[in-house]
Amino acid sequence: MAVREPYTDEVRARFANPVHAGDLEGEYPEVLTAATGEAERGVWIIFSAGVDDGTIEEFRFRAWGCPHLIAAAELTCAEHEQGPVAALGDISANGLMARLSVPRDKTGKFLLLEDAIQALLGQHGGKA
Repeated sequence: MAVREPYTDEVRARFANPVHAGDLEGEYPEVLTAATGEAERGVWIIFSAGVDDGTIEEFRFRAWGCPHLIAAAELTCAEHEQGPVAALGDISANGLMARLSVPRDKTGKFLLLEDAIQALLGQHGGKA
């Protein structure tokens, strides 16, 4: 019986080198910050976005959780930095889980990540 590898190459790479982990370094006209977590799930995450004229100029995170969650936070920041704030509305827990081959039993953790992203979008007020 073959044992399924728990982490894909993308998860391993993003977990090993989370270049977007940390705090914002620049100063921006608009700073969005959202945090969420659940101690019983062993997860917390904070996203910070430096925004100028509707564009995410710098996107950072701090997180505590499994390699899948850290990789998802890194992926989210990497793919949305230098893009419009409005594009955050396209992020879904299911989409991230499918892309990173995350086991279904981690759905709750990924819903928390999705909640934090939606909170960022809400702070921006949906402005494009």
